[in-house]
Amino acid sequence: MQVNKLSFLVAALLFLSPALVLASDNHSHKEASDEVTKEEINEYIQHHIQDSHDYHLFTDEESGTHYGFPLPVIIWDDGLHTFMSSKFHHGEKVVESNGKYYALHHSKIYRSDTEGHIEMDEHHHPVMSARVLDFSITKNVLNIMAIGLLILWMFSKAARSYKNGLAPTGIAKFLEPLVLFVRDEIARPNIGEKHYRKYMGYLLTVFFFIWIVNLFGLTPIGVNITNSISVTFGLALLTFIITQFSGKKEYWMHIFWMPGVPVLIKIILAPIELLGVFIKPFALMIRLYANITAGHIVLMSIIGLMFLYSNWIGAPLSFGLALFLSIIELLVAALQAYIFTMLTALYFGSAVAEHNEH
Repeated sequence: MQVNKLSFLVAALLFLSPALVLASDNHSHKEASDEVTKEEINEYIQHHIQDSHDYHLFTDEESGTHYGFPLPVIIWDDGLHTFMSSKFHHGEKVVESNGKYYALHHSKIYRSDTEGHIEMDEHHHPVMSARVLDFSITKNVLNIMAIGLLILWMFSKAARSYKNGLAPTGIAKFLEPLVLFVRDEIARPNIGEKHYRKYMGYLLTVFFFIWIVNLFGLTPIGVNITNSISVTFGLALLTFIITQFSGKKEYWMHIFWMPGVPVLIKIILAPIELLGVFIKPFALMIRLYANITAGHIVLMSIIGLMFLYSNWIGAPLSFGLALFLSIIELLVAALQAYIFTMLTALYFGSAVAEHNEH
């Protein structure tokens, strides 16, 4: 029990460390007003939750040197343009490619003029003509690839431990209870004994991917993948597609022509049921995105309070609350993986359910 508590404490401190280092540098090297400090904190939080075209690790505040590595930029704008993100110099320079010029604006690439000016509308948003199709390997994309390979390695190693027919060894001892939990507590009750097996691969992939991604998001490297709406959209879209292609006759009958319901009520309910088909994956997408994003913003904001109210009462209280919330975030990481997987299994179960099944 003591080991588990220590693990939680170490993980929480690891998550707090990058924010504390950055804020400490700002506080010691720059005597600023409270208003400026609030702006710096807000800027750091926004930077923390955004994707980027380079892998930024940390910045030396004294020399202004950025430490990290660039990533490949791949865009389509009347042709293919490829170059390394280092050409942007962290958004400070304009990149010329095949006679066109590009600049970064809020971590996104837009067409610009030679000075880096992007055409804006009356609301100060880039106009449609300035946008490009971006297929770059961003930080989130790189991390998705890395975590995908990690999951593949974990389960390949676990599978090899069963070849001798003996009890699981190594990482399989950790994975087996979780696999059985997904099978017995999520897949079987929600999908049914007859159909659950063919969905286990997807359910296990979703569960472990979301959980591991959320855990890595609590480390100093800041792998905040599930607080990107495009990632949660992709996961929800996969669930939506599998659900619709799995739908049996009874599933579509209960949407368009509910049995045992008066005709007039059927006509009224059919559009509502059809709308629900799209609302379910939308809710799945927003739930995961909003919970993870809100958790990061609240936690980083509380850490920022340590330096806005740097006295003997405010700083310790803020630190204690931030430490407590970081431990809660470890539970949220697993909880969000469970909820997404459970609701996905529930949708699959409703699609394959037969009229004699409950």
